[in-house]
Amino acid sequence: MWVPQNKEQRMARVNTYLNFQGQSEEALEFYAKVFDSEITMLSRFSDMPAAGAGELPADEQGLVMHAELPIIGGHLLMATDMLRSMGHETRIGNNTTLCLDVDSRAEADRLYDALSEGGSEGSPMADMPWGAYWGVILDRYGIRWMVNHTPNP
Repeated sequence: MWVPQNKEQRMARVNTYLNFQGQSEEALEFYAKVFDSEITMLSRFSDMPAAGAGELPADEQGLVMHAELPIIGGHLLMATDMLRSMGHETRIGNNTTLCLDVDSRAEADRLYDALSEGGSEGSPMADMPWGAYWGVILDRYGIRWMVNHTPNP
């Protein structure tokens, strides 16, 4: 769910998305020290209006919805906290996702469709409240892929 902050960042790229069970901020602070970097973006679930899920429990509202940490060679670590109230549990297989940020809806659809072949546990490509066209799929080999396209303003 990467939303670039300026036009120069709007190019196709691959980032790593990490899922945590309430430890995103702590983990990214640790990684920031390891990589001598700084968290460049952090939003909480309380920052985003509920999108069909209804109100979150008070103990989940302050959890990290999306955070970004640049590391080596321009690579971006992104993170979120999974929500127990929505039945989300972190486990091997859903704790790391490759995030493909692409230049067009057509490319997003092409990649999602190709990765979906023989896959499971997907959220289909759809327009999201944060302005992106987004979907996620577990491919036939057990690798999670997030496909994202954020149109130019």
